[in-house]
Amino acid sequence: MITLPGLPPEAFAKEDETPDALFYDQPRFVTHIDDAAVEAVTDLYRTHLPPGGRILDLMSSWVSHLPAEAAYAAVIGHGLNDRELAANPRLTQRFVQDLNADPILPLETDSIDAALICVGVQYLQDPVAVLREVARVLVPDAPMIISFSNRWFPTKAVAIWRALHGDDQGRLIDVYLRHAGFSAIEAYAVVPEGGFGDPLWAVIGRT
Repeated sequence: MITLPGLPPEAFAKEDETPDALFYDQPRFVTHIDDAAVEAVTDLYRTHLPPGGRILDLMSSWVSHLPAEAAYAAVIGHGLNDRELAANPRLTQRFVQDLNADPILPLETDSIDAALICVGVQYLQDPVAVLREVARVLVPDAPMIISFSNRWFPTKAVAIWRALHGDDQGRLIDVYLRHAGFSAIEAYAVVPEGGFGDPLWAVIGRT
């Protein structure tokens, strides 16, 4: 495991240490954020994804929240449940892999134009290793878009994530990205707290 300065390995422990593949064995055909947050994610992608690009949707599901009007050369979905991925109409390719057990992506270097993680980064136990792999497969100046809310499976989120909140979780992702080699990092509240529905934050880094 790649440790971060000042953080012990226990920072990335989970309450439920059983293999993630077992937890995600049964498909969950639900969205994990509300409709307003989903719309905000879609608008985020509309703004930052290159038209006609090759998109990598990491920790995906049966829906990718991509703009309906946008066409892409490829949308490669990764997850832990093949039935969920098979039901996603936007995916042109898919693969199942436990990134906590094996962070090496089965993709060529400099082959992807943008990468996404939507409400999933909190489950990564070696996030720097995974994001270094993402940096490897992205073309230069490509965006890595990480969005998150205040909703997650608490027994599967890592300890440091559970100990933080909102903006501080965004700062943690900033640290992940910098250690993985990303730069020009932006972090902001897409849907601020205090309104109706789920808040949503985003952190975007570029190779």
